[in-house]
Amino acid sequence: MSANLLPKHQALNQAAGSNTRDSNPLKLCPQQPRLHLVTQEGQLHVHTAPYRGSFSGVLREALRSAGLGSKVIIAQFLKGGVRQGKERAIKLCGRLNWVRPDVSCCINTNYSEVLSDKDHEITTNAVEEIWQFCKQHLLEGDIDQLVLDEAGLAIALGYLKEEEFISTLEQRPKGMDVIITGPSIPSRIMEIADQITELRCGF
Repeated sequence: MSANLLPKHQALNQAAGSNTRDSNPLKLCPQQPRLHLVTQEGQLHVHTAPYRGSFSGVLREALRSAGLGSKVIIAQFLKGGVRQGKERAIKLCGRLNWVRPDVSCCINTNYSEVLSDKDHEITTNAVEEIWQFCKQHLLEGDIDQLVLDEAGLAIALGYLKEEEFISTLEQRPKGMDVIITGPSIPSRIMEIADQITELRCGF
């Protein structure tokens, strides 16, 4: 009689192996489909309040996005006083363009209440220039984020056409984020927005 010199656990493994060979072989699991990356869709955000000048947080986030590599445009339709215009846009972080209309002061009067014909022409042309600049980028989809400050108020005062504005928003590329800030946001824009933030407290 010969002694088994293998350790006990090795002997058990060998026995189990012989039984496995005698039984049916294990079946392979069916191959799972490969994971596909989903392209992130841009969103339409609305930040509104009953008063003006209350969205510094949005502007900070836009600056942060540009610092992280996104192409960003901030367009302030009714903020003037710096004689800027699209040709003299401020460039920050290498990827953020900040543009205001080429007017001598902030716009706070209705389209029909501008005092003189000359002021009327200057003001409307300056706002229209900023809108055409934004519209071009909206349709071409060559940026990642577009902030439209006081666009709703510009519509309410008669400087932007609501139908054209909404139609252009609906044609924007899927990957672009659009953020509309300010008071007097039209209800039709609210209806198509993906996210609405309402600031209720005052200063």
